[in-house]
Amino acid sequence: MGGIIGQLLELPEPRRAELRQLKWDGFSERALVLYFPSPKSYTGEDVVEFHIHGNPLLVARLMERLGQLGIRLAKPGEFTKRALLNGKQSLLDVEALKDLMDAATDAQLRQAQARSGGVPAWVVQSRAKIASLVASIEACIDYGEDEGMSFDVRGLREEAKVLAATFHVEQKRSASARWLRDGIKIAIAGRPNAGKSTLFNALANEDRAIVSEGPGTTRDILEARCEWAGLPLLLFDMAGIRETCDPVEKKGIAKIAPVLQEADMILHLIPATDDRPDPEMMSHLSPYSGKTLTVRNQCDLAQAEGICISAKNGILGPLEDALRQHFLGEFSPDACLGALATERQRELLADLSSQMELLAGLPDGTPLELPASLLQGALGLFARLTGEDRAGLSLDAMFSEFCLGK
Repeated sequence: MGGIIGQLLELPEPRRAELRQLKWDGFSERALVLYFPSPKSYTGEDVVEFHIHGNPLLVARLMERLGQLGIRLAKPGEFTKRALLNGKQSLLDVEALKDLMDAATDAQLRQAQARSGGVPAWVVQSRAKIASLVASIEACIDYGEDEGMSFDVRGLREEAKVLAATFHVEQKRSASARWLRDGIKIAIAGRPNAGKSTLFNALANEDRAIVSEGPGTTRDILEARCEWAGLPLLLFDMAGIRETCDPVEKKGIAKIAPVLQEADMILHLIPATDDRPDPEMMSHLSPYSGKTLTVRNQCDLAQAEGICISAKNGILGPLEDALRQHFLGEFSPDACLGALATERQRELLADLSSQMELLAGLPDGTPLELPASLLQGALGLFARLTGEDRAGLSLDAMFSEFCLGK
C-alpha cells in the first residue's frame, strides 16, 4: 500500500488523522488522511482514507489519478464482503448492517443496531456447550473401550432440553422481531364514510388523506410509511366499497383487491352506529377472514362490542393493544431487540430447535454415533448462522444490494 500511495503522498502514522498536501497533474489539494494497516482495519487489509473537498470535478480528477496508480472503485458492498471473508465481521453483523441501511423507522433502526456488534451471547454460550458435548461423546466413541470411559446419555437429554428451551424462547422473539424488521402492511377497509381516512391520518400522524362528510372522497390508493405504537407500519387507505356510477370511484374500488391480498392485516372499519356490517364489504373481505380485524370506529357516538376506537378524537388504545398482541405476542418492541430476524436466520434457528428436540427424545441404549451426529449437525448450523460455513450462500447476490460506500 505504501508503495502505491507513496507516489501521491507520505502516509501518516497508523490510526492518526493528519493533513497532507496531495499533488498530481498540476492539482494541489489539502486533505485529511488516515491510514489503517492490516489487520487492524475494517476489512482486515491495508486501508487509506482521503477526506477531501466535495467538489465533484475535484473528486473525479483524484479518482482518475488513483486509477492510474492501479486503484479501482469498490464494487457494491465490497468493503464489507472483504471484512467477512477476512474474519473481521460475522455474517450476522453483515445482515445487521444491511438492515441498518434499509431502516425506514426508528423501530427498525433500533432493531438493526441491537443486532450489530457481534454474535449474540446465547449463540456463543449454546455453541460452547454443544462443542463440549461433542468433544466428550467423540472421546467415548474413539477411546471408551480402551480407557473405560462412558457417556451419560440421560445427562445429554437433560442438556438438550435446556438448549431446546433457549432456542424456543429465541424462536418466539424472532417471530416478533421479524415484523419490526420487515414492517407491517396494514390495509384500512370499510364502507364509505366509515372513517378510514381519518384513521389513516391518525396513524400516520399527518394529514395525508382528504377527509370530508360526503361519501366517496377517497378515489385512489394512498400509502404512508410510519411508526406507530413502536410498530413500523406501511398503511394503505382505500376507496369505500359500494355500488356507484362514478367511473373514477369505480376505478378506485377495482384497485382494492391487490392491496387486500398483499396486506399483513386488514382493518375492517365499521362505525359504532351501524347495526351490522355492510353485506357488500363482508363479501369482499370474506377471502381474507384469517387476517381481518374488525374495528368499531366513532365510539364517542355509540357503544359497541369488540375493539372500539375514535379515530377523530385520538382514542386508539384498544387498536394499539390488538396490533401489538397480534404481531409481537408477549413481547414489547424493546424485548425483541437483538433477536434473529431475517428469514435465513429464522430457518436455521428452527433447525437448531429440531436437532435439540431429537436429542432430548433419544431412548436409552441409543448408539453414541447417533447423538454425536446430531451434535455435529448443530455445530454446523451455528457455523452457517455466523457465516463461518458459507456453503450454498450467494455472497455476490447478498452484497449486490449494498451501496458502494459499504
